[in-house]
Amino acid sequence: MQHLHWKYSLFLLCTLWCFTACSPEVRKQFDPVPTSYGPTNQLIVIADKELWEGAVGDTFRYYFASAYPILPQPEPIFDLKHFTPLELETDPIRKELRNYVVLADLSDNGSPAMRFVQEDLGTEKLRKAREDVDYSTSVGQDKWARNQLVIYLFSYGEQELAAQIARAFPAIKKRVDKANWDKVDATVYLDGENNNAIADLSTVMGFNMRVPGEYDVVLNEENTIWMRRENPESSANLMLHKQPYTDEQQLTKEALKALRDSIGKKYVSSRIPGTYMQVNDVDLPMLVEVRNIDGNYAIEARGIWELVNDYMGGPFVSYVTVNPKTNELIFVDGFVHAPGRKKREYMQGLEHIIQTIEF
Repeated sequence: MQHLHWKYSLFLLCTLWCFTACSPEVRKQFDPVPTSYGPTNQLIVIADKELWEGAVGDTFRYYFASAYPILPQPEPIFDLKHFTPLELETDPIRKELRNYVVLADLSDNGSPAMRFVQEDLGTEKLRKAREDVDYSTSVGQDKWARNQLVIYLFSYGEQELAAQIARAFPAIKKRVDKANWDKVDATVYLDGENNNAIADLSTVMGFNMRVPGEYDVVLNEENTIWMRRENPESSANLMLHKQPYTDEQQLTKEALKALRDSIGKKYVSSRIPGTYMQVNDVDLPMLVEVRNIDGNYAIEARGIWELVNDYMGGPFVSYVTVNPKTNELIFVDGFVHAPGRKKREYMQGLEHIIQTIEF
């Protein structure tokens, strides 16, 4: 037994010596990889100080920090935070955030950001960028942490880089939103799902939608369901309605507004007699775009609502589409009342729920 114990001890010492003698590259394989963290709508920009404070930075802020549509008080699409490459290296915690965009002028050979991009992408891709002006972006994942997105945006010359920012904005925004999907989903469904509400919705409306556990059904009629999440700071609401589909005129801006106003007048009021909800497209416009829900053509409207004869209001997002299984017109509306509070995250949560609809 003593002989075996001696051999076992020698084995452990040899193993420990081999591990400590390994190169840094080998030891790094055993280091725990952190999971990225940070607010959902935060976007980290890595760029040289001069570039960020000049025309390129102004262009980037113009698009990526533009107003989220449409809220009573302006809030940006993304919360931007800037680091130079040196600032990134001096604090390792800054490498564990969620979403990054690296901006680089490849014509500036002395630029730390240019060397940053060159080290990550290689000289071949930089040569391609010189020969092909349309090649200006590259995407990386999990560079320093899990569930991390790194987008490289580059060009030869500041003027061309500013132009590429304008062209790439829609695709980059879509890519960041996709990367944020799981985090938004985890936040919205933190308390699980309300299976009773899901069953009610399926029975009455004829389609499925994931209802968060915090939402309660406050109205359930033959063709209308109203669900709400109430707390002292805010009220988040989902109103769903169906009616016969007759013609394409029901899928227009005017028809959507009229339908929303009619439902608001019938169901939504305060304790003051004679109050009802309506669209306020005088103070802010109601924006309409073509979207899809579960692959089906839909009209989306964004705007603000108000209570007539009262001082309540807030943002809304509405959709009208046609249920392909029943040929019924479907109206889905999410609206928020959160006085004195930022409303971007509330609206994103409602949009996320609506996008889970399956016919």
